[in-house]
Amino acid sequence: MGRLSEQVAIVTGGAGDIGTAVAHTLAAEGADVVVADIRDDEGAQLAAELGGRALFTHLDVTGEDDWQRAVAETEQALGPVSVLVNNAGIIDWGTMEEQSPASFRRVLDVNLTGAWLGMRATAPSLRRAGGGVIVNMSSLAGLTAYAGVGSYAAGKWGLRGLTKAAALELAPDRVRVCSVHPGAIRTRMTAGFGDAYTAAQPIPRFGKPEEVARMVLFIVTDATFSTGSEFVMDGGILAGPPSDLASGD
Repeated sequence: MGRLSEQVAIVTGGAGDIGTAVAHTLAAEGADVVVADIRDDEGAQLAAELGGRALFTHLDVTGEDDWQRAVAETEQALGPVSVLVNNAGIIDWGTMEEQSPASFRRVLDVNLTGAWLGMRATAPSLRRAGGGVIVNMSSLAGLTAYAGVGSYAAGKWGLRGLTKAAALELAPDRVRVCSVHPGAIRTRMTAGFGDAYTAAQPIPRFGKPEEVARMVLFIVTDATFSTGSEFVMDGGILAGPPSDLASGD
């Protein structure tokens, strides 16, 4: 029996690289995993790979009706939700002057409002489960800033604050809410970035989706005295400048 046996987990953006790794990791610990995504073929294939009682549900995280349906389907098939991983996210590159207002709003709709809708829709189910855990996938861009991704940074900073507010609101229901802040992770989103991008990090490489998944598992299973907390996975980049710069060499 795994540590998550008899637990039901929804993973949004489940067909993406990090989402897939999270789904596999939670399923390996015995959770019944619901892969939620707009990519129907990839999501259904992943659910089939997971086996057991895993299932796929089409979910546009920006749609309130989609969320209500997804939670209802989950409860009918598997029981109340005990773990929610708000992993769905998008990015649009461009400076403030280059990005259109519609694009800016779209990024916030997916990355911030989508997570809010998810927590709002699953809160009653988490209560019925007797408590649980919500993990919001923020970013290193939710702790610092990068030029050319203003909408992404705004959404991830907002998600950081939303996580803390939700942690306070849901604590009486025995629901913990934490955020994960990955830095440079090797996914399809970073496929165009070479190794030079991470060369200045204390750990000079890209992270792996599986490493993010293990952090999610840690939060769900072991970080039982943490809520409203931020878990950073950035190869050490926030620790400070490289040692040769710090020494003046």
